Amino acid sequence: MKQVLSIKYKVLTILVLSTVALSCAPKKGEKYETVKIERGSINSVISATGIVEPHNRLEIKPSVAGRIESVLVEEGEKVKKGQILAWMSSTERATLLDAARAQGEEEMKYWEELYRPTPITAPLNGFIIKRDAEPGQSVTQNDASLTMADRLMVKAQVDETDIGKIKIGQAAYVILDSYPDKKVSAKVNQIAYESTLVNNVNLYEIDVLPKTIPRFFRSGMSATVNFELERKENILILPGKAVRKRNGNAFVFTRKDNGSTPQQLEVSTGIEGQDLIEIISGLKEGAEVIIPNAALLKTVSQNSRRGPIRNPFSKQN
Repeated sequence: MKQVLSIKYKVLTILVLSTVALSCAPKKGEKYETVKIERGSINSVISATGIVEPHNRLEIKPSVAGRIESVLVEEGEKVKKGQILAWMSSTERATLLDAARAQGEEEMKYWEELYRPTPITAPLNGFIIKRDAEPGQSVTQNDASLTMADRLMVKAQVDETDIGKIKIGQAAYVILDSYPDKKVSAKVNQIAYESTLVNNVNLYEIDVLPKTIPRFFRSGMSATVNFELERKENILILPGKAVRKRNGNAFVFTRKDNGSTPQQLEVSTGIEGQDLIEIISGLKEGAEVIIPNAALLKTVSQNSRRGPIRNPFSKQN
């Protein structure tokens, strides 16, 4: 009986080992995507989400209650301080003109010349972001007829673990969700002194001012802000997807002896950008590196976790 069990165990062990060997070996003729290490530049950045908002938002309210006679500006239009944006009649003037209109055109013109309308003017240089008043509309002194801003900016939220890396005047660039192909140069204008607790994380608001406001900027748009930390030129770089990290070490996959079998090669890395990573040592310029696919990574993961084969006939099983 013991001899039979011994034979069964040996056969099962051979089958298990054969299965493991087959699962780890690369498939015959399997092709991998490759990339060559080359020289280039990298921007190391901190990314944060943000919202486009007016830097100074001002609601323009009439000085008297009455009726809007005409509005001279449209949303998005640039205006100068002191420029007339709309004309309105006080409640008394509106009542008088309505009565004069019923008496004829001459009477109407007489009172229009005698009793001038009240202008609504721009209090600062900027542009109109909202038009709430239309001709013929009755308004009170509490109603905002127009809303304007001096310029648009982006309010970004940065985690407290990264806030120490951000400084006033620091270069950044903004990418709107609505225009992912447009990169807008900007700089840090202000850093909040008080944090906001969101999901048990302290976030600090940072005002980011674009160097030039694009025409497609709109208040309320979602954005990604990338704060530039460090830039290196003429360094060895690889796409980030070609480099893997585990237990504090970085490695890449190369072809063993220029054959088809991938092998792991440890490398030293430097700064990282959005899609690129610096290679300090371990590879030479022009070396070909495999971009690992899911099957290759699965094999590596299994090999790293695999322990000794246990006896299937032991009492523990």
